[in-house]
Amino acid sequence: MPDSLPGAAFWEALGWTPEPAQLGQLKALQDLLRSWNSRVNLTRLVEGDDYWINQVFDSLWPLQTELRSPHQSRLAIDVGTGGGFPGLAVAIAMPGARMTLLDSVGRKTAAVQAMVNDLGLSDRVSVRTDRIESAGHDRTLRGGFDLAMARAVAAAPVVAEYLVPLLKPDGNALLYRGQWGDTDLRQLKRALVPLNAQLSSSQHCQLPAERGVRHLIRLQPVSPCPRQFPRAVGVPSRQPLGG
Repeated sequence: MPDSLPGAAFWEALGWTPEPAQLGQLKALQDLLRSWNSRVNLTRLVEGDDYWINQVFDSLWPLQTELRSPHQSRLAIDVGTGGGFPGLAVAIAMPGARMTLLDSVGRKTAAVQAMVNDLGLSDRVSVRTDRIESAGHDRTLRGGFDLAMARAVAAAPVVAEYLVPLLKPDGNALLYRGQWGDTDLRQLKRALVPLNAQLSSSQHCQLPAERGVRHLIRLQPVSPCPRQFPRAVGVPSRQPLGG
């Protein structure tokens, strides 16, 4: 797959096929990334397979369950969105979702906000510049999301501390992981105890074109997350729970 649009086999592997308008938005997003990358270092994954597999496919495969009902109303947040992934791909694929894209780097959120506007998504996608440790205590965000996701942000116990406080009682935290093993699982399970959360499922996927294995870890609250989490800025990464 050079710079052409992916074919039917690609979408079949993903388990979801975009409408023509959605495919147009995904292609427009690629063009916008090219343009913004000349001004802000958002991502090197912009061309060909780098974009369609490592960005689009990798963003959407963990949501195959939700993609069966893409028009269902959902509140979702992408923590550490960077250049807009997975959040922008999810917003395009799930028209019923209202997305919040959160990042602490202002030049990145400014670029993402411009892309949101250009893609015609500003009515249901908001962009916020903030540290998650602070945002997690904001009453407009805490406990308000059906889906909270983070891709390539930090170690799993750290990401769990970021995401779990954002969830509704029946919400799901989605941890996008690359490598994953028994040691990672043990550390995460220990971290979930003080957060009053549990591992609900885990799955893995081989990306097309032998682009590597990815793992998805889903977490759910057991009871309300204690008010002290997330801890102060920098503490979760310096002193991960369950360590």
